[in-house]
Amino acid sequence: MVVIDAKGAVVGRLGARVAKLLLSGQQVEIINADKAVMSGSLSAAKEKYFSRRSQKNKRNPDESPKWPRVPHLLLRRIIRGMLPWKSRRGREAYRRLRVVSGELEGKSQAIKEASSEGKQGTFTLSQLCLELGGPKKW
Repeated sequence: MVVIDAKGAVVGRLGARVAKLLLSGQQVEIINADKAVMSGSLSAAKEKYFSRRSQKNKRNPDESPKWPRVPHLLLRRIIRGMLPWKSRRGREAYRRLRVVSGELEGKSQAIKEASSEGKQGTFTLSQLCLELGGPKKW
């Protein structure tokens, strides 16, 4: 099992690495999902996810895509988009993923290439989820 600390990691780069690990057959656990960062402006990301949340299936609204407002579930959903979801291989890889908001006891491995140290225009997943109307504490 690979444990990854998402504190300060850029979500897109982190997701791509995690998707590769999952598809290679490894189990991955991501901690501190609420402290992962996205680059760009918060208002643009907020509009993007509001439009995604408002997409409805006219035939059956229950079959509409679901976009969570909690950081660890949102990160999990973002990683799901990087997996071949329509194939059995992608769904099995998704089952090997565990994402939590907060610390776990044990070792953690930080992904060096994914860190956002010194970058301007970044915001955390917890800030985005608060803007989307998520709970203050998860």
